[in-house]
Amino acid sequence: MTQSHILSAFDRDLESIQALVMRMGGLVEAAILDAAEALETRDEEMAQRVRAGDKAIDALEEQINAECARVIAIRAPAASDLRTILTVMKIAANLERCGDYAKNLAKRSMVLSQMAALPGSTGSIRRMAKQVTLLLKDALDAYIARDARMAEDVRQRDQDVDQMYNALFRELLTHMMEDPRNITPAMHLHFIAKNIERVGDHATGIAEQVIYLVTGQLPGEARPKIDSTTAGGQGA
Repeated sequence: MTQSHILSAFDRDLESIQALVMRMGGLVEAAILDAAEALETRDEEMAQRVRAGDKAIDALEEQINAECARVIAIRAPAASDLRTILTVMKIAANLERCGDYAKNLAKRSMVLSQMAALPGSTGSIRRMAKQVTLLLKDALDAYIARDARMAEDVRQRDQDVDQMYNALFRELLTHMMEDPRNITPAMHLHFIAKNIERVGDHATGIAEQVIYLVTGQLPGEARPKIDSTTAGGQGA
């Protein structure tokens, strides 16, 4: 009877923590989409709201970590339950990093709003943003459903983001070669695109944690990557 009560209490704690994770995921997805929209529409107020909203994302990660630590201390979870708690903490860390990328995107969009627009590029970035937010959503859904197949699908679909990034990178190079005045805005757009591509990597990281949670093993093969560029940088 006592063991059943403990398990029930753990399940309730886990449900509460998972609700925080999903809330955090929703805020991150909205931040990425809003930052991309602010870039395309040159809306500085929206960009500023995204930057300010990152504090709520950071606060949720801290709350999740604190709740996880409390559950470990009070419930003394068995090995499989402990793995779940550790997975939650890693997912929250990935989401927090994605929130940082959204903030960086918004920061650079405010700078770009003062420059001449490069035709087509912001629309391409917005399409990339939509793609990565779908990856994040599906990775989190896979976690809630404990669905390793869905998680593996997220891993594979990250290649689509890589292809979009590579195409945009080539487009930006063309703009820079056509007119030296395009170099500064094109470099800002490149860093933004790289930030979004990194969000796809973090979605893949969440998916891999789901696979580990369900199967007990991380994927044996390296995640598929398609990056024909040599330029890096996460932006700041």
